[in-house]
Amino acid sequence: MLTCWQCIFDSLILLIIANGMPILSRDIFGAHGSWPVDFKCIFFDKKPLFGNSKTWRGLIISVLSTSLIAPLFMLSFTNGALFGLLTMSGDLIASFTKRRLGYVESSRFRVLDTLPESLLPLIILQDALALGFIEIITTVVLFFAFEVLLSPLLFRLHIRKRPY
Repeated sequence: MLTCWQCIFDSLILLIIANGMPILSRDIFGAHGSWPVDFKCIFFDKKPLFGNSKTWRGLIISVLSTSLIAPLFMLSFTNGALFGLLTMSGDLIASFTKRRLGYVESSRFRVLDTLPESLLPLIILQDALALGFIEIITTVVLFFAFEVLLSPLLFRLHIRKRPY
């Protein structure tokens, strides 16, 4: 069985869009619409549920952008929206876990920062994305590498707040 490099590329671009649009929207809209997803709720461990950096604006922008771009990758608008929602759900899972482990907002935990948000949409939408096991693993590894290599550059360009 051949590896579908186009499927990997398409999935990687969707992950980058789903994860990048909330960051760009912060720069475009500033504080407008930046209501925390957790409504500043404190969990029973006295730590924020997700943190202030996880906003409704970011979630909505991610879902909208992936749904609008999805047809370029032969996906329906619905699957594009689901991709964005699953990516942001994985990001929220990572934030929730990091808060429980004592990590502050926007702190680095490389594997946890990329694994849930990339695996969740790829596994659930693997048929729509025409991904097999090898393509999923390859996409996750490439997404991880993309994050590690490009984060310092995005910081220098003032797109990211931190160099990681």
